[in-house]
Amino acid sequence: MALHSNSSLKKIVIFASGTGTNTENIIKYFKDSSLARVVAVFSNRKSAKVLKKAHDLEVKALYFDREALYSSNEVLHVLEDIKPDLIVLAGFLWVFPDSILKKFPKKVINIHPALLPNYGGKGMFGVKVHEAVINNKDIESGISIHYVNERYDEGEIIFQTKIKVDEDETPDSLAGKIHQLEYKHFPEVIEQLLQQNRT
Repeated sequence: MALHSNSSLKKIVIFASGTGTNTENIIKYFKDSSLARVVAVFSNRKSAKVLKKAHDLEVKALYFDREALYSSNEVLHVLEDIKPDLIVLAGFLWVFPDSILKKFPKKVINIHPALLPNYGGKGMFGVKVHEAVINNKDIESGISIHYVNERYDEGEIIFQTKIKVDEDETPDSLAGKIHQLEYKHFPEVIEQLLQQNRT
């Protein structure tokens, strides 16, 4: 009965490499939604806390290695079986393979903890981004949610929002502000994208 009642729900798949705070937030946001569910969480790190968080929240948790993503197309085949309506990168640190992007056009999105095109690119993630913002004496920062293409952080921007960087800001305090923006806006943007594509 549960399977039948959920058959009309949109399917979200999340890729993450770390602790999974955004992943946990998104899973909980859609837990009782009439629109969508997070159906699987993929991680390229076997020890990533995100896998345990997904498991604890009764979402399928899958680990894969570099070969499964880039060489054997194993991850692609699993995704083809799942048929996700949206693939969400939430702190996923590898460049996403072209084979998956071609199979799921305009269905892969990412969040970045800065106002792109500033502070994007390979190696720019987490605290490194916030250090760069502060060292550059920027007066504002924010988040960018964008479609993923074959280059780090260069896909079409879907949504941005800003916050003020205080004079006495530290990378940790800025990270805290950015996390709050992520927790508020990321699930909402995912929801809006899925509503736009509702059939």
